[in-house]
Amino acid sequence: MSKTIYFLGIGGIGMSALARYFLRRGDRVYGYDHVPSAITQQLQQEGAIIHFDDDVSQIPEHVDEVVYTPAIPHDHSELSYFQKHDYPIYKRAQVLGNLAQGHPTIAVAGTHGKTTTTAMLTQLLAPYRKLLAFIGGVAKNFDSNFLIDNNFDTVVAEADEFDRSFLTLYPHVAVITSMDADHLDIYGDQRHLVESFQLFANQIDADGTLVIHEKVADKVAHARKLTYGTGEGCDFRIADERLEPAGARFNLYHADGCLRDVVVGVPGAHNVLNAAAACAVGILLKLSDEQIRERMAAFEGVRRRFDYRVRRPDFVYIDDYAHHPEEIRAILTAVKKIYAGKEVTVVFQPHLYTRTRDFGPQFAEVLALADRVVLLDIYPAREEPIPGITSQWLLDQVPCVRKVLVTKEKLLPYLQEDRPQVLLTVGAGDIDRLVPVLERGL
Repeated sequence: MSKTIYFLGIGGIGMSALARYFLRRGDRVYGYDHVPSAITQQLQQEGAIIHFDDDVSQIPEHVDEVVYTPAIPHDHSELSYFQKHDYPIYKRAQVLGNLAQGHPTIAVAGTHGKTTTTAMLTQLLAPYRKLLAFIGGVAKNFDSNFLIDNNFDTVVAEADEFDRSFLTLYPHVAVITSMDADHLDIYGDQRHLVESFQLFANQIDADGTLVIHEKVADKVAHARKLTYGTGEGCDFRIADERLEPAGARFNLYHADGCLRDVVVGVPGAHNVLNAAAACAVGILLKLSDEQIRERMAAFEGVRRRFDYRVRRPDFVYIDDYAHHPEEIRAILTAVKKIYAGKEVTVVFQPHLYTRTRDFGPQFAEVLALADRVVLLDIYPAREEPIPGITSQWLLDQVPCVRKVLVTKEKLLPYLQEDRPQVLLTVGAGDIDRLVPVLERGL
């Protein structure tokens, strides 16, 4: 029997994947988001009824369940209405955990790399397992953040550490890509973040496996822990790595042999690591070398993850979701290596006042890897301003001469006046709305 499901924050990447699940199941899906977007437009085309004002009168007469994202403010009037009238209300992570229950689950966690790795795993397993997959970005191979087969027998899920959301999952195989300090507004410090990852690892099935990056392997205990990376002692060891503008190639040595000549269709050493994690899971699940090679070579990437928007002899434009210093370091290092000798301009929209405050010196250090730094104002998301924490405060710390703060409205004219050779836009706020503008105008 179909239900009516109401989503508060339906345009978020994780929320929209859940909405798609219920739409595919035949349920009636309603929702609120604060602004229209490409995602909300697609959901409306798929049958969701969505509005963009915090307006209780637009809630349908009958609602069976309410799903909300932690990004919704506590004083949001629609959330308050549902709470006051005792509707069944669930966090997004609770719903994801309930859907995964009773099915072998492969969960990918980590402060960086989890979206691309989840998309790679979905691409890798799609022909060989009946999948229900939730990806934290739009995978280009599927043009979606969601994949479902009828009578699915395996769940692939991005496991988000924000708000300890991943603790609703009990995977058979888990991947941990990284554990850099982040979400300190939630955890306070890195020690508590690591403790949460340990709790996540504790929830792996008794006969399950943890696949973990070598650099963080000593921080998490598990009876069946397998490492991946470039170190000699790794259970899955990357070797003979060859980075190219359009991707990379590598060999992956493991206990039963060597997976040779893996081609990755996305650039950067960080994506070789993501691919190695995905290949390791494929090996554990008994896929053949040829099956793994064929599926990995066909991987097209994820939107806003090292996403080439323009590739001309005179101009290259790449867009990326990077919003943590180590993510920006990874992509800037890759871009500088691929386009050695060309001037690299980075446009960064800081995300959250707390993150900008907590990592100000680290942001300043990594942004200085670029030849020119352009900052936009901080994207607040769910936060109120913090006195003294501004983009100008951050820009003042960047140790390079060519740096400037501009508004979103003035970004295109500024870049048209002094055209970059290689342009990189990074950030997790609404900077993505400028991407088509820059594509057309440069």
